[in-house]
Amino acid sequence: MKILPVTHPLSATVRVPGSKSLTNRALLIASLANGTTHLSNALFSDDSRYFAKALQTLGFDVQLDEANFSMTVTGLGGKIPAKQAELFIGNAGTAARFLSAFLTLGHGEYILDGEPRMRERPIGDLVEALSQLGCDIRAMQKAEGRRQKAEGGRRKGQICPPIKIMASGLKGGKTKIAGDISSQFLSALLMVAPYAQFPIEIELTTELNSKPYVDMTLSIMKDFGVEIERDGYRSFTVSPNLYSLISNYPIESDASAASYFFAAPAICGGTVKVENISRKSVQGDVAFVDVLKQMGCEVDERDNSILVTRNSSLVGIDVDMRDIPDTAQTLAAVAPFASSPTRIRGIASARVKETDRVHATCVELGRLGVRVEEHEDGMTIYPVEKMRSASIQTYNDHRMAMAFSLIGLRFDGVTIENPSCVSKTFPNFFEVLNQLRNQTA
Repeated sequence: MKILPVTHPLSATVRVPGSKSLTNRALLIASLANGTTHLSNALFSDDSRYFAKALQTLGFDVQLDEANFSMTVTGLGGKIPAKQAELFIGNAGTAARFLSAFLTLGHGEYILDGEPRMRERPIGDLVEALSQLGCDIRAMQKAEGRRQKAEGGRRKGQICPPIKIMASGLKGGKTKIAGDISSQFLSALLMVAPYAQFPIEIELTTELNSKPYVDMTLSIMKDFGVEIERDGYRSFTVSPNLYSLISNYPIESDASAASYFFAAPAICGGTVKVENISRKSVQGDVAFVDVLKQMGCEVDERDNSILVTRNSSLVGIDVDMRDIPDTAQTLAAVAPFASSPTRIRGIASARVKETDRVHATCVELGRLGVRVEEHEDGMTIYPVEKMRSASIQTYNDHRMAMAFSLIGLRFDGVTIENPSCVSKTFPNFFEVLNQLRNQTA
């Protein structure tokens, strides 16, 4: 797909889909509550469909109304109907992590598997933490190849899907877990812990990456009536409890998806307003607007929308993005248009996402003629006056496709290979992107 440049400063208003992170967390918690929850503005994407399909396979009543962005989930008070199931979750990392913990509440034998790429994505830290709580989870293969190299050999024999879970309920106790690969491991444990027989004490053995995502987990748990004890991000204690029923739970627009439209005016000039999101959001990625502020953009924060404007030149910055790694590629698309270099730090965890995002981003920027230096935890991107035409490889990673499309708004020469990969989280991304071109002041 060739991206056509926008020849005028932007003046547009857009709305992006519901949050993937909130949709998946709400699906899990609603299935643990006792009764029917309606999720409004839910995200319909590959990831959320895999999660919903898995719940249906396990015997839950999950009704999907895609035309109205609505999902209805009937929870069973912590019970999992199916005693045996094989669940295929594509390359949905969130679904893999959350379901691995969720399935330990059942009584039976479950197999969790996915696409070849999912078989390279490590889940061993979560498996180990659950094993310490008495869960029987068996690896059906060992991680191989590039993925372990990307981890620098820190964890030999790392476990990846497929895994087999021999479930007999979650007993409780003390466990330790690393937080430097994915905060989703901790979030998965936290959300199922209220349904253990005894309290669960969780101790972090490393610094926690993506802290705002854990804050989001705690926030939605609180919405459904469960609060926990914690010592910062070092330890958490969860006592047996039940989630309260919420008949209607609205989902905010996705802050990660919004980042592309916050970035568009930084690249093209003008203003873009993103609706149904605010700085009060529980989603950490909304902080990406602060990164754009540092570069010289103006941000107007309203009750239910955020406007980003660029009227002057951009400056490069040195920024640690460990708490918002999903927006690092968005910044990488903006950086070549700044007047000085941009150093992105703290995103080593991005190497174990849908692709090795650090390496892939550096390669594709280089394909466009941008000078970039790859570091273990990020990259340095230098300004460029003239780019060269290129066909951008997306590595079946939705964020590669969306981020590099932004460059095509400014430079006539960007073609996106496999554009359909955006269906993972933002199926109508290119339609919304075209709204920037079609709206004028």
